[in-house]
Amino acid sequence: MSYSLTTYVVDLDVLRASVGSRDDKLRRMIGGRFKRRLEDFDDQVGGDGGPSVRDAIRAVVEGGPFEAGHGAVYGYAYKWICEFHGRYLNNNEFSPMRSGWPETVDEGLRALGVTAVGVADFQFGRAPDPVPAPDLLPGYGEWSTAQCRAALEQWAAAPDADRAGIDPRVLRAAESCMDWCRAADAAGRGVAGFFS
Repeated sequence: MSYSLTTYVVDLDVLRASVGSRDDKLRRMIGGRFKRRLEDFDDQVGGDGGPSVRDAIRAVVEGGPFEAGHGAVYGYAYKWICEFHGRYLNNNEFSPMRSGWPETVDEGLRALGVTAVGVADFQFGRAPDPVPAPDLLPGYGEWSTAQCRAALEQWAAAPDADRAGIDPRVLRAAESCMDWCRAADAAGRGVAGFFS
């Protein structure tokens, strides 16, 4: 089975504040911008008797009510809110990927002295309360601006000889992570990631 990690540069405070904001204008703007894609999402993922993704977005923005047993669709609703507020980052090294790849990349990062961020951080977290936790996917995580800056400093301190000792595929993925950190640092924002 293959997985995907989708990351965004986003103001994490604005993103979190969207949950329970009761901002109907935000909800309508998300529905307008992503109308066709939301319909496609429901066609591909819907059909389990749960809420549509539009209804899930409404519930997340309103802070509830939430239908029990449908945490996944609310997690994906939060992803749409993130995409609205954020800017998509290149995820070529993480889509598709096999189980265990985030941990493998994290091992490479640690071998280079980068401990401020980890790809597995995106794997097992969840959207903020009161958004219900999914049974499994999507996983969610964040890297703050400060974490990204610290990771960039750690990366810059890694000797070239250490980089040469890392598997080239792992090194490319680690470089991609640093690109995300650079984008976040330049924008004064964080990185939000969704694992599915």
